[in-house]
Amino acid sequence: MPTSLIPAPRGVVTGTGEVRLTEDSRLDAGAGTEGVGRWLGGVLRAATGLPWHEGTAASGAGDGIRLALAPGLGQEEYRLVSDGAGVLVKGGDAAGVFRGAQTLRQLLGPDAYRRAPVRRDRAWTVPYVTIEDAPRFRWRGLMLDVARHFMPKEGVLRYLDLMAAHKLNVLHLHLTDDQGWRVEIRRYPKLTEVGSWRARTKIGHRASPLWDDRPHGGHYTQDDIREIVAYAAERHIGVVPEIDVPGHSQAAIAAYPELGNSDVVDTTALTVWDTWGINPNVLAPTEDTLRFYEGVLEEVLELFPADAGPFSPFVHIGGDECVKDQWRASAAARERIESLGLADEDALQSWFIGHFDRWLAERGRRLIGWDEILEGGLAPGAAVSSWRGYAGGVAAARAGHDVVMCPEQQVYLDHRQDAGPDEPVPIGYVRTLEDVYRFEPVPAELTAGERARVLGTQANVWTEVMEDQGRVDYQVFPRLAALCEVAWSELPAPPERDFAGFERRMTAHYRRLDAMGVAYRPPTGPRPWQRRPGVLGRPIEGAPPVV
Repeated sequence: MPTSLIPAPRGVVTGTGEVRLTEDSRLDAGAGTEGVGRWLGGVLRAATGLPWHEGTAASGAGDGIRLALAPGLGQEEYRLVSDGAGVLVKGGDAAGVFRGAQTLRQLLGPDAYRRAPVRRDRAWTVPYVTIEDAPRFRWRGLMLDVARHFMPKEGVLRYLDLMAAHKLNVLHLHLTDDQGWRVEIRRYPKLTEVGSWRARTKIGHRASPLWDDRPHGGHYTQDDIREIVAYAAERHIGVVPEIDVPGHSQAAIAAYPELGNSDVVDTTALTVWDTWGINPNVLAPTEDTLRFYEGVLEEVLELFPADAGPFSPFVHIGGDECVKDQWRASAAARERIESLGLADEDALQSWFIGHFDRWLAERGRRLIGWDEILEGGLAPGAAVSSWRGYAGGVAAARAGHDVVMCPEQQVYLDHRQDAGPDEPVPIGYVRTLEDVYRFEPVPAELTAGERARVLGTQANVWTEVMEDQGRVDYQVFPRLAALCEVAWSELPAPPERDFAGFERRMTAHYRRLDAMGVAYRPPTGPRPWQRRPGVLGRPIEGAPPVV
């Protein structure tokens, strides 16, 4: 069993024997690990049917689980020892103990992931083993796009559990876009009353002739968001909200037409966008627009506290794919450029981003955005999500900015998993499980000091062609298991990685995913009900470029 762990731990020494867990077994959560104890006790009681009494195990019983902090270990580092004295999980902090508890759950077998016992008479055992482990990267994330297709709150909570099981620690929540606004802002109720619903939805790629004529939408109330953030924090996951500006904003403009460039287009005629692609309707660069989004962000900061989990001080402001045609045609935008002494519309976008960079910094928060925000310069504390390739991350690191590497050619999980005709709505390059496993987040050309600027990596899940939870599962898994190992484990250079060994470990991991109800893509290809025959995609042939 220790040889099937995912992500692979730093060091494993197996022994001879096993710890048997019984109705008399106790769970002892030492000082500072009480939250982990509550979580572990909850999942183990549900899966095993054992009572798991709290408190110190009887001397010499050897069938208990102990959780403890170990000052000599680093952040998220843990040491798991299973021997004649029982199971001991020590961590450098509570997060480390939690990561170790996830490893313990894997050692117990796939049934430990179920919500009720499936065999009352089974024996629960942990093999004798010593595991030393720590993460390679601090930022190990998943971006969920809930704007294009809304994922109800229960689905987000489920994904937090799936992330925790894979030792991921950052949920980047893409809350706003042209196709929907998903977070309640009490100061501006029309953002959800109007902006969270679209009349119909394009099925497949934007060139597809197919439409779903049912209204689509939904949003999270402020209490929903508080619940999501708290649920994540219990699992030592931070939630980074994304409020997209100044592009990808048609849903907001549909709700409040004054936010758009009304001297160029009739913004009162705009509705929440029902198709995909890059939208020309961008925010007007006015003082009123700035004040509006300051009001939005004031509520966002309250909903996403800076101390709620890893990287919680960050707020993502998008900044990508801002088409500037309306600004070029707008007399008001030209006057703004002149009054600010800017060179052109590109500099105007830099000014727009810079405003919120300063605004967030004044409140003790950090701005992060897609790599376009590098154009025109960034404040020292801002960070960059490098999505168009590696180049943005290289430029950001060399300029002294922190970077999250998420190049679309490598870790966009909406891209297809195979070149075969059965792949549902084939988008982008073929990115197999092996391709993701051989992804290297740190560009070789960076110096040691520049490499330290790479906070980590994340997989991005854009949901234009993912209409429900099953479609999201299919695109995300099993590839997220490969990404979690890339982010956590100290792996060799990509060509030297033991993918055959990873595949062998995945044999056991598929059973864990089955127990958790994940509708993953099987290694043999999509099941009949996972296919989408006749729905147009946008496949790109050949190997993706390294740019």
